[in-house]
Amino acid sequence: MPSPSQLRAATVERDPRWAAILARDAGANGRFLYSVRTTGVYCRPSCGSRRPRPENVAFHESSQNARAAGFRACKRCDPDGPTREQRQAAVVEDLCRWIERSDEPPSLQQLANHAGLSPSYTHRMFKAVTGVTPRAYAAANRAHRLRRELKGEASITSAIYAAGYNSSARFYEESSELLGMTPTQFRKGAAELPIRFAVGESSLGSVLVAATARGVCAILLGDDPEALVHELERQFPATELVGADPAFEELVANVVGLVEDPTVPSTVSLDIRGTAFQRRVWDALRKVPAGETVSYSELARIIGAPRAARAVAQACARNPLAVAIPCHRVVCANGSRSGYRWGVERKSALLDREGKE
Repeated sequence: MPSPSQLRAATVERDPRWAAILARDAGANGRFLYSVRTTGVYCRPSCGSRRPRPENVAFHESSQNARAAGFRACKRCDPDGPTREQRQAAVVEDLCRWIERSDEPPSLQQLANHAGLSPSYTHRMFKAVTGVTPRAYAAANRAHRLRRELKGEASITSAIYAAGYNSSARFYEESSELLGMTPTQFRKGAAELPIRFAVGESSLGSVLVAATARGVCAILLGDDPEALVHELERQFPATELVGADPAFEELVANVVGLVEDPTVPSTVSLDIRGTAFQRRVWDALRKVPAGETVSYSELARIIGAPRAARAVAQACARNPLAVAIPCHRVVCANGSRSGYRWGVERKSALLDREGKE
């Protein structure tokens, strides 16, 4: 007959929280605490102290519960203080504000000195928290400043230098990627770059397809064609929208075909516009095979930013190219199909058509 100690151990080992303790899972921090009878302390799941024997472990919902049971806080993991992740997030937030205030993007060494950390650790920490490297964050901030400066009255050259570019030649090498057009066209409201569009019908409702000379820039799904056109106008408020000609209808038919059978590889050229982080998320999404799904956390790990699951979810929600960038293949950690810009029913239908049970 098992002893009381063996029974306690078996009960703890069956609890999923025990697996989190064994893995020192930082993601479980804040969900529960555990105490160790032989040491008299309570810890976070991620505590780096020696792993306890399961028969000596008890789980607690809060510090108050653990203290009421007679345990004291572990000095190593400090369960009552901010988590390691929270401390890192505060440091990275400070670095982000410094980058935004600087006329010239700070170097990695300067950022590390400011944080009192090594350059390699600063780089890893920054990417883990934000999902992008310090250089990519600085570049995105510079692009934002550039758009703001171009909307002012200063000359284009002055706007380029005010945004932090040391060389106009270097800027023009990147301008197409940053703005999707030349700075002159941007300042004119992109009137010289019309967007053609048309609305087709599919078994999942209306499909609006819009394209520039570079490729398809929007695929929108919905029930009301007029509402989709208004959404396109909101996305491109300063751009001339042109009703499509007969040749464009073939492109619309290709996109509708993709909606009807999302297992078919897309051959449609895309004009993808977004931040550096969004583009990384969308590029990773395009590599998820039909019939497979990933969670937001898994996608965050794929792009090398394991703590950026929330930012990944936001990038998916802002995806302007339904089906072509298959954000319908992202599900919650428990496998549920909630969270889709164009409706959960459409998401389920697309996954069903891909053979995903």
